[in-house]
Amino acid sequence: MRTEDPCPCGSGSSFDDCCGPLLATERLASTAEELMRSRYTAYFYGNREHLWRTWHPKTRPAEVAIDPATRWTGLQILEVRDGGPDDETGMVSFVASYSGGELRESSRFAKRGGRWFYLDEES
Repeated sequence: MRTEDPCPCGSGSSFDDCCGPLLATERLASTAEELMRSRYTAYFYGNREHLWRTWHPKTRPAEVAIDPATRWTGLQILEVRDGGPDDETGMVSFVASYSGGELRESSRFAKRGGRWFYLDEES
């Protein structure tokens, strides 16, 4: 990975200016959407630690499983409800494409101790 390459999350920014600092624990996500994008990028690069660290303690699994055969190819954000710097909860609907298919989800996020966490899929 070259850090000046476009970030896999599709923001249009470089990895260094986008998700890179979040995956490297240099800073925290300021919005639910930013956390969602960084989690997609973590799946893209197989970064289990970032996924585990950003999963809400009440809902996260003991271990995060990543299928090494899955090749993620793109992220499209469909809708964002709340999840701003001053909110306590948020929802991000997205389509994550991978070789052979796509994942559609509306993810719920919650802030705890000033940090955003992935909570679960909205049902």
